Amino acid sequence: MGRLARFAGFVALALVGVFIALLALYAVAPPVSTLMIARKIEGKPYARVYVPLNDVSPAAIASVVASEDATFCRNGGVDWGALREVLDGAGAHGVRRGASTITMQTAKNLFLWPSRSIIRKGVEIGMALVLGQVWSKRRTLEIYLNIAEWGDGIFGIEAAARRYFKKSASDLDLREGALLATSLPNPFKRNPSHPTAFQRRLAAAVAARVARNPELTNCLAR
Repeated sequence: MGRLARFAGFVALALVGVFIALLALYAVAPPVSTLMIARKIEGKPYARVYVPLNDVSPAAIASVVASEDATFCRNGGVDWGALREVLDGAGAHGVRRGASTITMQTAKNLFLWPSRSIIRKGVEIGMALVLGQVWSKRRTLEIYLNIAEWGDGIFGIEAAARRYFKKSASDLDLREGALLATSLPNPFKRNPSHPTAFQRRLAAAVAARVARNPELTNCLAR
């Protein structure tokens, strides 16, 4: 039992070391998500063109924040209020997506496996708190926008903008940004360029939220 405990401790320390090393690397270098790595291993292609945050339309940025994490500029990586609201209803598969901040989703996409569980959610929360301390809001959002999955083999907002609207992410308007944002919860069933009536309503609500709340992205100002 002692050997097993020592081995588990060694593995845990090694994983922490890898996490710290990747944090330092991804602070300056374009990151890859675990899903992108998995596709490479499986021999499946994917599209991703990394773009800095300055090369993404402000309307699209605001739409993603409004749709995915309206408290992004105010939280430290975890929205404790939203998390408390859903914990009572969490089952064996963990809390629903609505409790995940952009920072939590970034941590999950970069470092964790896609399946849901209470254990994985706990690790995700811990990682998000670290990310909230060591990365700026601009860096966190830039990474998120460049690793988010927008369809089969489509990663990042630049690849998504080209695929669905035949334009660069810098040229997206508010409607297009809102359609992209509302496809994120289910990118395999919600096509931004051919939205259902339901998705169009969601996108209209997101666009209205952006118009009403110009402070949503205040923390991103240089």
